Amino acid sequence: MWRVRYLAIAALAAVLLGAAVALATDAPGRGAHFNPAKPHHTPTGFRNNYVNVDPGGFWRWQWERWTNGVPAVPEGGWQFPLDTPDVAFLRANRSETTITWIGHATVLLQVAGVNLLVDPVWSDRASPLPFVGPKRWVPPAIALADLPHIDVVLVTHNHYDHLDEATVKALAAQAGGPPRFYVPLGVDAWFALRNLPVQATMDWWDRREDAGLDIHFVPAQHWSARSWLDRNETLWGGFVVEAQGFRFIATGDTGYSQDYRDIAARFGSFDLAAIPIGGYAPRWFMAPQHVDPDEAVAIHRDLNARHSLGVHWGTFVLTDEPLDEPPQRTRAAALAAGLAADEFWVFRHGEMRRLGTAGPLVRTAATR
Repeated sequence: MWRVRYLAIAALAAVLLGAAVALATDAPGRGAHFNPAKPHHTPTGFRNNYVNVDPGGFWRWQWERWTNGVPAVPEGGWQFPLDTPDVAFLRANRSETTITWIGHATVLLQVAGVNLLVDPVWSDRASPLPFVGPKRWVPPAIALADLPHIDVVLVTHNHYDHLDEATVKALAAQAGGPPRFYVPLGVDAWFALRNLPVQATMDWWDRREDAGLDIHFVPAQHWSARSWLDRNETLWGGFVVEAQGFRFIATGDTGYSQDYRDIAARFGSFDLAAIPIGGYAPRWFMAPQHVDPDEAVAIHRDLNARHSLGVHWGTFVLTDEPLDEPPQRTRAAALAAGLAADEFWVFRHGEMRRLGTAGPLVRTAATR
């Protein structure tokens, strides 16, 4: 019990201290990208298409965590089977499409000879400070120094478990030059304050071309903040990457919404979707902002995805479910939905799959 309460206190301290740090180091971005012709824009930032996230229950949630002692940490902590990626292959690969789960929401996609990272976080804590806040239970599956040269980085939103300053700075300093960073509206100001390059700042439904890739930014139902005072001043969302007939989507953090049927209406279907399966408890508070495994499977079906990969679990204690519960619930949800046995993937930390060298793998909407 004491350990759970320590985690709760540490998380709260990180939030409060993070607010002070952000105030001291981040310039305000309020309204900088306002476009009154776009419904998801507001004079002070952004909003969701369908349901907005109400932060009013935060302190009630924290009190429940404290009094109920959740999540309950098993004796000896959570244990996860790990894979050791074939680093030599990943560094040499220029022809095969591969996907590797580094941990939490961080995935390495290799497609069309391009090495692409989504939401890279290598730090020990998802926090503005290195000594307090949610701590990793499992180290990144590949050391930063062992990565292949990263060509493209996609940042879905500015929460600390998705945008990590130390990691971004390390990638920008990699041998051979920095990656091309794609970020949502407003996050460019955070990069500019740190003299970090941004390839493109994107609004929902924007498209960019990059070395044979088509990169699109698409809606999600979530929110943004680096402190208590900048809520929703920057945009959030997901990314679609298309190359050589292969179509991938990383949804980013999201609640379940009509957005995924809207995305499918534009793109038809996907070869692979990276969808969060953790961060869902308690439902009374998390439902608008984080899907649970049943809703993750529903998004998989809405997107007409041939395969999906469950992410955003097993790395940081951010919410109330046990850290190892999401895979069990995801497998049960996939079975209940009648998905094929190998349709919705739950990887071990560090697991990599080789997806082929050419040709689309998509299942069209008409066959679903």
